Amino acid sequence: MYDQASEAMSSAYAYPLLIKHLLRTPMAHAPNQEIVYRGKVRMTYTQLQERIARLANGLQRLGVEHGATVGVMDWDSHRYLECYFAVPMMGAVLQTVNIRLSQAEIAYTINHAGAQVLLVNADFLPVLAAIRDKLEHVRAIVLIDDEGNAAASSELEFADEYEHLLATSDTHFDFPDFDENTRATTFYTTGTTGLPKGVYFSHRQLVLHTITGMAALSSPASGQRFHRGDVYMPLTPMFHVHAWGIPYIATVMGVKQVYPGRYVPDRLVELMRDEGVTFSHCVGTILHMLLSCPQAKTADFSKWTVVIGGGALPHGLARTALERGIDVFTGYGMSETCPLLTLAQLKPSAEPLDIDEEVSLRCRTGLPVPLVDLRIVDDEMQDLPHDGVASGEVVVRTPWLTQGYLHNPEATEQLWEGGYLHTQDVARIGTDGYLQITDRIKDVIKSGGEWVSSLEIESLISQHPAVAEVAVIGIKNEKWGERPAAVVVLRPEHGAPVSEDEIKQHVLRFSETGQISKYAVPEVVKFVDALEKTSVGKMNKKWLRENFD
Repeated sequence: MYDQASEAMSSAYAYPLLIKHLLRTPMAHAPNQEIVYRGKVRMTYTQLQERIARLANGLQRLGVEHGATVGVMDWDSHRYLECYFAVPMMGAVLQTVNIRLSQAEIAYTINHAGAQVLLVNADFLPVLAAIRDKLEHVRAIVLIDDEGNAAASSELEFADEYEHLLATSDTHFDFPDFDENTRATTFYTTGTTGLPKGVYFSHRQLVLHTITGMAALSSPASGQRFHRGDVYMPLTPMFHVHAWGIPYIATVMGVKQVYPGRYVPDRLVELMRDEGVTFSHCVGTILHMLLSCPQAKTADFSKWTVVIGGGALPHGLARTALERGIDVFTGYGMSETCPLLTLAQLKPSAEPLDIDEEVSLRCRTGLPVPLVDLRIVDDEMQDLPHDGVASGEVVVRTPWLTQGYLHNPEATEQLWEGGYLHTQDVARIGTDGYLQITDRIKDVIKSGGEWVSSLEIESLISQHPAVAEVAVIGIKNEKWGERPAAVVVLRPEHGAPVSEDEIKQHVLRFSETGQISKYAVPEVVKFVDALEKTSVGKMNKKWLRENFD
């Protein structure tokens, strides 16, 4: 017996999985569909294709060659979408710079990625000016200027202005074929310890993630889906994991796309209303921010579907969203996974659910999407039972996981120990197949010999009618090792005063009914005006632990 390799004729086209091929379908199906920026700039997919070619020609004039890295510092915009395509389609590498990092971290990531050309929004010129002499490889800066007057007031030297660069470039570029495993993108994780780590993805990985994500999101019979009739607006920064890869999916589908620029809550709600937005994705804190802004009080959200990721979807927030008519559910992944791994979509055979069951299912971490090999394992990498009780680390394989950390072989070995990517998330899997993340390994609270999930305590506290946001951390305790401490932001519209004891009693009631361990009742409840967040809007629990008193 022997394997018979597929034999190709010399004239056959192998069709490498390259990002450029993602443009074929929308150009055939929806060349006149709209792409909108802030309600002020409108263009068609045909114009998008032309601008992608113009950008590639302009970058080529600036010396960008195959393998070079181009960094982008911009808000969510049509320009960012153009960069998602033009830069990797040239065979160059797109670095999506996290503009919410510190100046020192931004400089580090640009240097570490080796970016030679930077495309920079005028809003970030003060940051760039402060670090310009520290940038080791950057030889050209292209200004992005919505207002048209930033260059005169800046001391920086610009190679060109973005729109001028495109206006003076040809509308045709012969994007070549090359190895589908060529690196297409690089960005940096926002861990709370050490320097940011670079993750990278190939053309093949991004194309497979796009196709699989499109299949998973469009497959439900009704609800919890993204389809060709939708209007898409990202509420996840485009510098963060390619805005979860959804702009690529939206482009293949040929849907109307709306890019909001800088996130201003009232303006986001206005864009949703004026442009008919029906599909978005964001972290829970952004959804909470939107629902709390003045414009949201009279807004109609009944046609809006939202995927929540980047952290748990608290039951209280999910209930509030559902009551406003929002089709909300959880998606799960991480920077290293491109990111999609699971979606909390209801099974078609599900019986009608009451509100509590509906909230519970939508807040679960979800079912693996196609091609995801997901396990929960013990310390010896042995599989744990799917009984809804056993908890272990989530390890995964898919065709689109980062193959390593850029220039960091030691961290890469730890990430891929045993041949599976280690997520550092603790979870259980139910008999129905749904995954439920219970905590990050570093955030699990070890109290009285038991592991207590900070995420589960947060979800329970979020159901108190006075609670707007909550974060739970472990604090040292001589007797128990650690005890939970809750940091709570109250709803401003909730008139009656709320005491520390009331929050404790609220959790105690869940403990008495067996829903959670008695060790989950917080030792301390602290009320604050706002919770510290990371650069991508997640709860910064490291900061909370270090500054809790």
